[in-house]
Amino acid sequence: MTESSILLIPPSGILQIPALTDYFQQPFQQSIPQTVSQTNPQSIEQSVSLNFAPITLSLVIPTYNEAKNIHRLVQQLAQLLDQKLPKNYELIVVDDDSPDRTWEIAQTLVHEYPQLRVMRRQQERGLSTAVIRGWQVARGEVIGVIDGDLQHPPEVLLQLLAAIQGGADLAVASRHVEGGGVSDWSPTRRFLSRGAQFLGLLILPRVVGRVSDPMSGYFMLRRSAIAGQILSPVGYKILLEVIGRGNIETIAEVGYVFQERLEGESKVTWKQYVEYLRHLTRLRLSGKLSRLRQHLNWPIGRFMRFGLVGLSGVFVDMAVFYLLSDPSALNWALTRSKIIAAEVAIINNFLWNDRWTFGDLSSKQQGWRKRIKRLVKFNLICLGGLILNVLLLNLLFNAFGLNRYVANLIAIAAVTLWNFWLNLKLSWRVTDTKS
Repeated sequence: MTESSILLIPPSGILQIPALTDYFQQPFQQSIPQTVSQTNPQSIEQSVSLNFAPITLSLVIPTYNEAKNIHRLVQQLAQLLDQKLPKNYELIVVDDDSPDRTWEIAQTLVHEYPQLRVMRRQQERGLSTAVIRGWQVARGEVIGVIDGDLQHPPEVLLQLLAAIQGGADLAVASRHVEGGGVSDWSPTRRFLSRGAQFLGLLILPRVVGRVSDPMSGYFMLRRSAIAGQILSPVGYKILLEVIGRGNIETIAEVGYVFQERLEGESKVTWKQYVEYLRHLTRLRLSGKLSRLRQHLNWPIGRFMRFGLVGLSGVFVDMAVFYLLSDPSALNWALTRSKIIAAEVAIINNFLWNDRWTFGDLSSKQQGWRKRIKRLVKFNLICLGGLILNVLLLNLLFNAFGLNRYVANLIAIAAVTLWNFWLNLKLSWRVTDTKS
């Protein structure tokens, strides 16, 4: 039997990653022949295979129809990691029985890249579970994932690893921080991506709010942060599950530019966004969020500055409204005057917030183009806040019978929180289009 004919047996049973201390107590074999992998493994213990000492990094590459990309990706990863972690890492290709036989091509690379291991799954499907099954057979103290389509630049791996070695429990490659962006996305895809993040903040703020790019599929984490947790992912993104169910204290983010495919077809469909929402809902309702040790750290000082700026906007609004609509002044129509006054107040608030409230963030996003992007986002969020204000006011006054002024005060407070939180998470995080 040649080396290239050897495959790992896919684990079965619960989706749970063993701790290294438990993992290496088992008398496992180095690898499993393909003929054995076609049988029905009875347990994780029968499936996982190794008797070697732990290594630093195990990187899982989930694949499906990536025959045109896999060789180039493995080559680039090996070149980077051979220099940084010589013989102290492994690459684990987990293929879902691709019709283009990606797994078979990956097998032929093992003799050239001895740190490469390959798993062919025939009884199970799905990117998230592929990642977990790969982690289950991994022997690294740090585990990670990278897409098999070359849309995640391999060189970012070293920055992620440095962040983990610097003390982070989780290091995420993000499109929405300094140095991040997308290469050539359509407006529709940009809207869907940002919309997914926005809904995530509403449904699951304590999870989604901890990272700028909750749909990232490119990250590393300490094995100890997730070992022993029973995982139950939905869809194609695993990061939410890791944050929601793991013991994640410190998170680092590294900017990267998402690349367009050179070979193969994109697997992003509207169904994946639906699955993302299902995953958010499951995590929200599961009761497992109590395991989050990193609670929301509300930035009081920044919020106070935001409130003072908002108060200045009230005076600007009233002054402009008076000048435009009062019979002793321009005497314009009421609605037109109010729209203009509101927009002037919004611009006033944006300028002060951009310079003062969020000045530390905006200083990293220089240029008029980026400022205009922030202004547009600020306007949209304030518009959403206005709609929310009206709905809450009507609900509290008409449905619950509260005094109209009390109801208005509650609505204003709720909208202030809304505007602050979403502007912090969206308006002052700018994603560039880069080539």
